[in-house]
Amino acid sequence: MMGHVVRFILDGRMVELGAIAPDLTLLKYLRTDLCRTGTKEGCGEGDCGACTVVVGERGGHGIDYRAVNACIIFVASLDGKILWTVESLSGADGSLHPVQRALVDHHASQCGFCTPGFVMSLYALYLNTKSSPSLAVINDALAGNLCRCTGYGPIIEAARHMHDYAAPQMNDMEENLALLKQVERLDCLELTSADGRKYFAPRSLSQLGEIYGKNPDTTILAGGTDVGLWVTKQHRILDCVIAVNGVSELNELRQGDGLLHMGAALSYTDLQKPIGALYPDFGEMIRRIGAAQVRNQGSLGGNVANGSPIGDTPPCLIALGAQLHLYSAAGRRQMALEDFFISYGQQDRKAGEVVEKITLPLPGENQVFKAYKLSKRFDQDISALSMALSYENHGDQKRRVRVCYGGMAEIPKRATAAEGLLQDEIWTEDLIQRAMAALEEDFNPISDMRATAAYRMKAAQNLLYKAFLETENAADSSHILEKARHG
Repeated sequence: MMGHVVRFILDGRMVELGAIAPDLTLLKYLRTDLCRTGTKEGCGEGDCGACTVVVGERGGHGIDYRAVNACIIFVASLDGKILWTVESLSGADGSLHPVQRALVDHHASQCGFCTPGFVMSLYALYLNTKSSPSLAVINDALAGNLCRCTGYGPIIEAARHMHDYAAPQMNDMEENLALLKQVERLDCLELTSADGRKYFAPRSLSQLGEIYGKNPDTTILAGGTDVGLWVTKQHRILDCVIAVNGVSELNELRQGDGLLHMGAALSYTDLQKPIGALYPDFGEMIRRIGAAQVRNQGSLGGNVANGSPIGDTPPCLIALGAQLHLYSAAGRRQMALEDFFISYGQQDRKAGEVVEKITLPLPGENQVFKAYKLSKRFDQDISALSMALSYENHGDQKRRVRVCYGGMAEIPKRATAAEGLLQDEIWTEDLIQRAMAALEEDFNPISDMRATAAYRMKAAQNLLYKAFLETENAADSSHILEKARHG
C-alpha cells in the first residue's frame, strides 16, 4: 500500500501536505509557506544553528525529542512526527516558556538573530532533562549554535536555571503519544510533485529493494546532512528520492554472535552510547561528529556509503575489523569494511544495493583501542586527520595490530607497513620510531584547505607516538578522555 500525503503535528494540529517537491527544505517551507520567520537562515549547511527546530518521534521510552537543522532536512522527512518551532513555545496568553524566560532574565541575547536557534536547542535539552544539566551537557547541546555578539556565558547561565521556573502545561507525554498515533505511518509513503518528481519512504527492506530496482537513478536519503547540502549549496534538483530512515530493518540495534549489529539508518545519537560503552574512544569520536543537530540526523550508514576519505567513523570501524552488509532485491553481500573503499568517490556497491548494516566485533580479552581526531575546531568540525589503533596484549607482545588513518589517502586506509613492524612485537621507543618512519611508505598525503601534506604526515606520526605513550604509561596520559574524566 502507498500513502500519498505527508502528515505531521505542529502546535497540536495535524498538517497534511501532498504534491510537494522531494527536496523542499523545512526551513524554506516554514519561512515562505507558513511565514514562521522566527526560524532563521544563517549558513544553510547545518553549521550555525540559527534554523534549529525540535522534532519528536516515538522512541524506546516514549518520545525522543531532538534538535535538528531545518535548513538541511526535507519537509517530507517529518512524516509521522511532531514539530516545534520557536513560535510553538509561548503560552496561549503569550507567556514565555521557561527556556525563554531564563534567557531574558539572564540577559542572554543582543542582536537576537541566533537566539531562536539557541531557544530551540535549549528546549530540546529541557525536554530531555529533569533538573539543571551539567556544564558538559550544556556545552554539548549548544555546540551547534553560533553567536557572535552575546557571548556564551549568559546563555550557559540561562541553561543552568531554565528548570527553576514552573513547568508549562505543554508536552504531556501521553498527549503527544496520542498525537503521534494520529500520524503514524504503517504503509509506504509515495509523493509526486507538481513537476513529476518523486519521493518514497519505504517501511521494509523488501519495499526498498523493489522501489530502488524500479528507480535506479534515485538519490538514497538517510539523515540528509550531506544530501541537504547538495540542495542548499550546489542547488541541485533531486528528481527522485528514496528515504531509508523509516525502514524497520535498517533501524535494528542488537548484540549477538559476539557482534554489535548496527542498522545503516541508525543515527549517530542512537549509536553514541552503545558504541561508547564498548569502545569509549569511538564513542567520543562520534560525539565530535558535527553538533547535536547533525548527530541527531546523520547516520552511520550514510557516513560509510559516502566514502569520504575524511569520514570520522570508517577508520575506527576498519581498525576494529567491522564487516559491511549490503542488500538489494537480488540478494545480500558481506565484506570487510575496508574492502568497500576502492578509490576516491568509488565504492564496491553494485546497482540497486544499499548499506543494510554494519557489524562490529565486541571487545576481545586484553584488547586496546585508541582513536584520535585532529581538526581546526575541537567540536563540530571536519577532520583534517584521524587515526584509530587496535591491538591485543599478549604478555608484552602486541597482536592483531590494526592502524587506520583518515585524511592520509584518497580512502580510509590501513598503515600496513607500520603494522608489519608492530605485529607480534614488544613495543619499544626504537620500534615505534621505525613504525613512524614506515608511514612514509604507507601514505603520500595531499595538501588542501584543511592541512598540508607535511603537516598530515608529521601529525600522523605523532599520533602513533602519542598512542604508544598513553598505552605504555597510562599515568602520563594526555588523551582527551582521560583529562575529562580526571579533571
